[in-house]
Amino acid sequence: MAKYTKKSELEVKARQLLTERGVELDDIAELVYYLQSKYHENLTLEECRHNVDRVLTKREVQNAILTGIELDMLAEQKKLVEPLQKTIEIDEGLYGIDEVIALSIVNVYGSIGLTNFGYIDKQKPGILQKLNDKSSGQIHTFLDDIVGAIAAAASSRLAHSDAEDEHTELDN
Repeated sequence: MAKYTKKSELEVKARQLLTERGVELDDIAELVYYLQSKYHENLTLEECRHNVDRVLTKREVQNAILTGIELDMLAEQKKLVEPLQKTIEIDEGLYGIDEVIALSIVNVYGSIGLTNFGYIDKQKPGILQKLNDKSSGQIHTFLDDIVGAIAAAASSRLAHSDAEDEHTELDN
């Protein structure tokens, strides 16, 4: 699986912000594996990582990452107006805008992503559990949903590529 070397400034910044906020590509790949391993007999973390990498090349995804992380950081610095500041600080359950931003990522590879996202958002495995831990002092109201959405989109991409492979085999 060849690496794509030419990345836009936006993509470089989005990837950099994920890393700075404690999220590595492998963390998201593990979420994809969590979502898809029971459906793909020989699934590897490398395949999961490749699909995450491809999702991160989408401009819509990059914009969501930058927007969400910026709002999280502004909340940490207490630079938002009230009552928005408190709402984002405590990750208020009825706020929902964090999920709306995540849905822009989820929809990149079709509606199957919505199911994946809902499931992983409730389960909160791996890095999502860490991002939801409020004791770190960091605010990840948007980031946890963004990471879950990237994993859901990568899972959808994987499912679509497997379906295409299956279809191609049947046609031959």
